[in-house]
Amino acid sequence: MAKILVVEDDADISRLLCRILSKAGYETTPAYSGTEAKLRLDMSEPDLILLDLMLPGVTGEEIITYVRDELRKSIPIIVLSAKSALDDRVGTIRSGADDYITKPFEPEEVVVRVMAALRRSGADSGFGRAGEEERFLTYKRLVLSESAREVTVNGQMIAMTPHEFEILRILAEHPDKVFSREKLYEQVWENGYYGEDNTVNVHVSNIRKKIAAADPGEEYIKTVWGIGFKMA
Repeated sequence: MAKILVVEDDADISRLLCRILSKAGYETTPAYSGTEAKLRLDMSEPDLILLDLMLPGVTGEEIITYVRDELRKSIPIIVLSAKSALDDRVGTIRSGADDYITKPFEPEEVVVRVMAALRRSGADSGFGRAGEEERFLTYKRLVLSESAREVTVNGQMIAMTPHEFEILRILAEHPDKVFSREKLYEQVWENGYYGEDNTVNVHVSNIRKKIAAADPGEEYIKTVWGIGFKMA
């Protein structure tokens, strides 16, 4: 079981993060300040650090420097911050963080980002185990890894929730087939479709926005009016 150090000074957010990560099968340890985080890092090495930047005492940026320059560890670090400016995100990644999630966040997105970072570091054996055959689905400039559950478009990693990933996987696996909203709902949510739910439309819209940010001007998912969706 992968061990995650959750460094967050807001007690409510810390409890939420620990709860959703524990439900996903990870062992979590909270730290409520940068000073406490350094003490815990000196005592034991986690498999991943989930790190707020604005901490009392030692800042998140200082924790990144401590891990990379003093401890000289390659522990994956995912930053959680209310700072949403591009310069903040780019600067944090350049300083040594592996990923950046802006607040407020979706719990599913945090789990997916953690899963992907652990898998890349080799610490998460839940997917992509040694000897497991890697399977990719490709379409235009999109590459979807089924075992790693990762999507890249135009060389950029696209963070997707589990439901978004499943919808895209189904469409990409059969690019010439039209899937009705009812069929997508039944396959992804694994229960009956009641006819009034707009859930599939919302998820497809979110997928389109994320892909468009990486490959603007190119259509990937087409709406077949009155029926459903297919790859464009």
